[in-house]
This record gives sequence, structure tokens and C-alpha cells, in this order.
Amino acid sequence: MKTLKDFNFKNKRVLVRCDFNVPFDEKGAIGDDFRIKQSLPTIEYLKEKGAKIILISHLGRPKAKEKKYSLKPVSLRLEELLELKVKFLDDCLGEKVKKEIENMKAGEVFLLENLRFYEEEEQNKENFAKAFSELADIYINDGFGACHRAHASVAGIPKYLPSGAGFLLEKEVKVLSKVLENPWRPLITVIGGVKISTKIKVIENFLKKADHLLLGGEIANAILKLKGVLIGKGLPESSEVMRKIEKINLTNPRLHLPIDGVVSLADVERGLEEGYIRQSAPGIVKEEEGFYDIGPETIKIFSEIIKEAKMIIWSGPLGMYEKKQFEKGTKEIAKTIARNYSAFKIVGGGDVISALNKFNLLDKFDHVSTGGGAMLEFLSGEKLPGIEALWK
Repeated sequence: MKTLKDFNFKNKRVLVRCDFNVPFDEKGAIGDDFRIKQSLPTIEYLKEKGAKIILISHLGRPKAKEKKYSLKPVSLRLEELLELKVKFLDDCLGEKVKKEIENMKAGEVFLLENLRFYEEEEQNKENFAKAFSELADIYINDGFGACHRAHASVAGIPKYLPSGAGFLLEKEVKVLSKVLENPWRPLITVIGGVKISTKIKVIENFLKKADHLLLGGEIANAILKLKGVLIGKGLPESSEVMRKIEKINLTNPRLHLPIDGVVSLADVERGLEEGYIRQSAPGIVKEEEGFYDIGPETIKIFSEIIKEAKMIIWSGPLGMYEKKQFEKGTKEIAKTIARNYSAFKIVGGGDVISALNKFNLLDKFDHVSTGGGAMLEFLSGEKLPGIEALWK
């Protein structure tokens, strides 16, 4: 796999696939710029080498060209961090974009609009990838967090351009490869968050690979619901995911699910307004309620397991940490992991990184990965399309 040091970038148009899929707060401001900051070394190196730098990324899951998913705020934050002008183009393809890029000068930085404003991106359409390749001379992938997606900007463009890895992607592959090849035991994996469809495969893999697998968040809720332990809506829509969950053996000694949690109304905002909060076992949660955090008994059990670990992999918060009423589970588990000084600690994914920033614990981890799903898939032994595309 080629890296930045393998290219001559002088006066070359360089298309850089970044991962600027950052969270936004209720006011529309960037809530956490960790992923943006991680892209800076590659951008600064390219500028120093006289490249014409064209940055591309996705943001969220827009259904069309929704303004709230525009990358314009990212361009403004990049300007502040780089201390130079970042020209934002309000589209990512078309004659206007092509003309602007043709007139670029060495050292200039452009950011194109959200790739997912076009459905061809996620469909990995050949014509879409080829159109991007015509904008540049070299392709650099520095968006590790998107490498598990077989999308046009990740797996398609490298077919048409000389390609390599940016500093961030190179670092992620080096660190995580060492972990994959020789994990320390006991190996504990903690998986939370909401995306059951993207994590069910790695859950299966880690049930074989890890000594203990601790689950929380909506992922744990989905499993408990399908198994008939937890009442309520929110079952996975995919029949394939449901079949995979059905195969999970709840009596597997490696698998640990919440035995209690913090409950409010299914309409969580109304529940918080009314002060409706209680602790409950999953089996006695009412249909009109929601399960929003792991409870004190679960925290205790998870913590005892974590204390014995020699390597810890964590992706996804264990509850709705954004609300103070539901932050305790994620916070306490983070503190327990931080206090295990003998373990090599890896964390990844935008939401859990935001949580650790909130609790001022991010610097307690040995490796902070910009990818949650990508990190888990890599460490579970899956081939990542974005990385495979760079091997030539």
C-alpha cells in the first residue's frame, strides 16, 4: 500500500477522501472536531509539497440535498485550524466544480459538498467514481472511518487514479494490525451505540475472538427485544439482522448484556420534562417506556470484568450520554477502563469520542481511532473495501 512519501505532489491535483462526519449540536454548530483535527497532518504535508488539495467527505445520512447536512461549517472550522483560506464549493461534481478545480493554484485547499447528496456514492456507481477521478491526478484516502464502506469515493475512485494512504489511515492500519495479529489476553470488547445493522457481524466475530463481549445502548436493546426479554418498539428492520440476532446464544459465557437500566418514557423529552425516571430490570420495562442507560448492577458487573483485562476495545456509548440523566453508564465504564493501567486501551467512533471528551477522559486511551464501525470490522478480521482498494 503506497503512502504519502511515495508520491511527487508538486502542482498535482490531489483528491483526499477525509472523514468529516462530525456531530453537530442543537444550535447547528460542530459538537466535536476530533475527526477534522486528525486530517490536518495530511493536508499540511500536501500543502508543503505544492499540491492542489481537493477534500471530499460525507456527512450524516441525507435523503436528498438537505441543508443541515452541508459541509460548509466544516470548511469554516478547517480554515480556523489550518489558518488559511479553504474554498468551499456548494457541489461535489459538475461543470462549475470542474472549472474551479482547473483554475486551482498550488497550495490551495478546496472542500467539496457532501458526497451523499448523490445516491450514486453509496451505490458505488462506476460513472460517479470515474467522474471524480477526472478532477485529479492522485487519490489519497485519509478517511479510515469510511473504509468499511464499499462506496464510490472509498472503493471506486482508486481504480482510476494512482492511489495511496494519508498519514491518518497509515497510522490506523499500523496500530490496529499489531492488535489484530497479537491481542493481549484477556481481551475485552465493549460495543454500544445505535447501529445494530452495521455491528451485528462484528458482534458475531468478537464472540469468537474476545474473552468477554460487553454490550450496551440500542444494540443491546435490540437483542433483548428480539429475544423477548425487553418489551417495546425498535426491532431491526432487516430480516437478515434479525436472523443473526436469533442465532446469538444468550447463555454464552463470553456475552454480557445489561441486567438493569435507567428507564423513562418512550417519548424521552416528555419523560424528562415530567421527571419520569426509574431503574428497572429489562424484563419489567413497560411498553410505554424506553431503556436509555445501563444500570448500577450492570455497571458493577462490567467493571469487574474490565478490571481484569489486558486489552480493551471500545466502540459506541452505552446509553444516551448526551442527557445528564443517562450519562452515568458510559461515564463509569470509561472511568473504570481509564483506571486499568495495565491494559492497552483502544477506543473508536464519533459518539464515544464525544462522550470521552465530555468526561475529559480521551487522553487516558492508548489509541483513539477515528472509525467505530471500521475499527471493529478491521479488528474482527474483516477486509475493509477502502483499504483493499489501495493494495495494488
